[in-house]
Amino acid sequence: MKITWYGQSAFRVEVGKAKILIDPFIQNPLWKGGWEGPAEGVTHVLLTHGHNDHIGDSVAILKKTGAQLVANFEICMYLVGQGVSGDQINPGNHGGTVDCGGFTTTFVNALHSSSYAGEGGTNTYLGNPAGLILHFPDDRTLYHMGDTDIFSDMALINELHEPQIGIVPVGDRFTMGGAVAALACRRFFNFETVIPCHYKTFPMLDQTPDKFIAGMEGSGVEIVVPNLGETKEI
Repeated sequence: MKITWYGQSAFRVEVGKAKILIDPFIQNPLWKGGWEGPAEGVTHVLLTHGHNDHIGDSVAILKKTGAQLVANFEICMYLVGQGVSGDQINPGNHGGTVDCGGFTTTFVNALHSSSYAGEGGTNTYLGNPAGLILHFPDDRTLYHMGDTDIFSDMALINELHEPQIGIVPVGDRFTMGGAVAALACRRFFNFETVIPCHYKTFPMLDQTPDKFIAGMEGSGVEIVVPNLGETKEI
């Protein structure tokens, strides 16, 4: 599995023939390279929720690549209204698992909110926020938590899906801070590898994952902190 981070919660995941972008807010204050390179050859765009810093460049990417959109029903319909083809959508919702061709995606809970802020102060409701579990037949299971706080049913997510790789928000204010994110990982999961995200992008977020790294010390879990645009093989 190859994983590349582009800032905030935007990741490219490559497993076999699947080239997946998750929450592709690629034109963000950190990444200066545009979305075209990260989107090259992409087969799937997965969205955890509808906030602008997660939908990001999805419409342009989907129109350009013809990739499959995997998101909740409300987000899928909203992006169809923005010009994405209805033939591209693969909608689901909490508790559901969808076949993405080569892997499956399961929608699980996240404690957050979900809407898209448009021009003129409009705010479009886009369903409930989710975390995404990606099961691959010949690789490890990945859990992108989306934006969330800690919650005790994370233990049930671990029991049901046994994710080995976690992508975890640590920036505080809008998600868990680093210390709480570390508690979530240590108490509820048996991760082999964890990648922190959702920090540094804006001044109001924590600027480093240091609190998370400190909280995970001695856990035996591999902490991977990629540089922007750096691909890690996990």
